[in-house]
Amino acid sequence: MPKMKLNQIVEAMLFASKEPITTKLIAKIIRKVSKKEVPDDKLCSVNAKEIEKVLDALNRFYEKKNSPYVIEERSSGWSLFTRIEYGVYLRELFPDLKPTRLSVPALETLAIVAYRQPISKAAIEAVRGVNVDGVLQSLVEKGLVGIGGRADLPGKPFLYETSTNFLEHFGIKNVEDLPNASELRQVELPQPEAKVVDGEQLPLAGVNSTDDGDLDEEDNDSLEGSKENEDPNPPLEE
Repeated sequence: MPKMKLNQIVEAMLFASKEPITTKLIAKIIRKVSKKEVPDDKLCSVNAKEIEKVLDALNRFYEKKNSPYVIEERSSGWSLFTRIEYGVYLRELFPDLKPTRLSVPALETLAIVAYRQPISKAAIEAVRGVNVDGVLQSLVEKGLVGIGGRADLPGKPFLYETSTNFLEHFGIKNVEDLPNASELRQVELPQPEAKVVDGEQLPLAGVNSTDDGDLDEEDNDSLEGSKENEDPNPPLEE
């Protein structure tokens, strides 16, 4: 078997992989195969940081040669892509592959989820001013949005958040890569109307996911304090 270079192996793996692949997995596979098939001290001890350097070198090589390829990192790893300017030819080559197109209401709803996740349906509707049942269901079916827990509110409504597929679809590594992410999270949004139960108003603004058994330190302290002050043998009522 001819001696292979590290950059050639990495490039071949990226080309063949249908899914993004991490630098750790690339390094692990190279070490495993090299120890069995191609004894090479360098390949047998390669690590993730070395793979990152190889990826950077490959991208610089592609750019220098005006290659149609580029290696980019996504939420779940690295992939080899064709540059966007070649898309017109590839769409003609694969006419049956249609990109996922979203309606304006779907994009608006998705944006609210992306920037304010995790968020309840009621909170989304408070911002949009309309019912979002159908739109939200469509986003879930497309795999762009998923259920990330339940809100600490009456009825325990679902909390929605973006999925890994969302990151892949928009070509970003994480939600922090969204435009103006930190600023838009600080914008004050309309809140759902509070429900009234037995004359008592229940706030619907808080949408933090919760575990029924969890208490914060302050709650625990107050409970422990009340238990300490409680008489273990209270007097019987006459």
